[in-house]
Amino acid sequence: MEFRFTEEQQMIRETAAGFLADCSTSAAVREAMATESGHDLSLWRQLCDDLYLHAITLPESMGGMGLGYVELVAVMEQMGRYLACSPFFATVGQALPALQLAGGEAATPWLERLLAGETAGLAWIGREAPGCDAVTATCTPTADGYRISGDYRLVVDGHTAGLLVLAARLPDSRGREGVHLFVVDAEHAGLHRQWTPTLDQTRHLARVQVDGLELPAEACLTGDGQGGAILEQVLQLATVALAAEQVGVAQQVQDLAVQYTKEREQFGRPIASFQAIKHKAADMMLRTEVARSACYYAACVADEAWQGGALADELSEAAAIAKSYCSEAALLNAGEALQMHGGVGFTWEYDVHLYFKRAKASELMLGNVSEHREALARLLLDEGEQA
Repeated sequence: MEFRFTEEQQMIRETAAGFLADCSTSAAVREAMATESGHDLSLWRQLCDDLYLHAITLPESMGGMGLGYVELVAVMEQMGRYLACSPFFATVGQALPALQLAGGEAATPWLERLLAGETAGLAWIGREAPGCDAVTATCTPTADGYRISGDYRLVVDGHTAGLLVLAARLPDSRGREGVHLFVVDAEHAGLHRQWTPTLDQTRHLARVQVDGLELPAEACLTGDGQGGAILEQVLQLATVALAAEQVGVAQQVQDLAVQYTKEREQFGRPIASFQAIKHKAADMMLRTEVARSACYYAACVADEAWQGGALADELSEAAAIAKSYCSEAALLNAGEALQMHGGVGFTWEYDVHLYFKRAKASELMLGNVSEHREALARLLLDEGEQA
């Protein structure tokens, strides 16, 4: 299969790249990551008001762009390349698909808030486990709605989001069974948020504690038996978006390393002329291109899933392939870039260490390489048994 961006998709990609090259510079990233919010609000406003990128997947009937996941992946790749300190992934890559897939008409007021530029986050992780097994918060039905209690970890931009989508399960339920998705204003009483400093300073995570949070019935976005399947689909879509960001990281550290080796001289000539350095650069390029191919294929499958197309059933497989390849490419390329920079690669003055930290943190987010390859093995074995 030959993949080519359409003229419109290429224009979106180039627009995002040009904007981020100007606005998400090394100095801007370092300034934003040092703040508690972890992002520059003016950058987010420009992404929304000037470029309208936050509305890529929102339907035209609501005032959105009405596009799909190929376009979103094109933008996310540039987000990774320029280490954009922005709530874009949390809002557009995680919370927004949860609202669109789960909410129906009930989600319209919340989607309108996102269209206006408000930020959002998705909270589901209570313990280390894949998919719905990570949900430990409980939702107990009451006379007027639900009472939610639980402790959410690793919520991307959860401490600054304007609204939160919470996953919780009915008491004594397991797996997909009994999982519901709720939407709540982040300032609601009974909800406590705290920034959790981590390895990757360019993406801030938070802990969200919910103790007896009372919500009306309309805050529940999912009906009986739907929440678990919807949450898993949302996580697969988010995995594809994160894989695209990793492709951008892999590409940028490759470019930084090659540029440095052209400038650094040893024994009277640039170290880029040494055969060992050429081999490293060639391996980096190969990893990046393989990862990009896997990611773009996953984007096409995600687009089908988003629109209810024929390839929707292949989303879990495509997401696992993309995330495993892209995680490995970003992390190995970042490690090679550090080596090619020599001792200065570890110093604060160079940006390579920032990309290395993003690569490592994103490798662990939404399933690491081993977990996704195990998932692929299970899929293949199940298909073999059925055949």
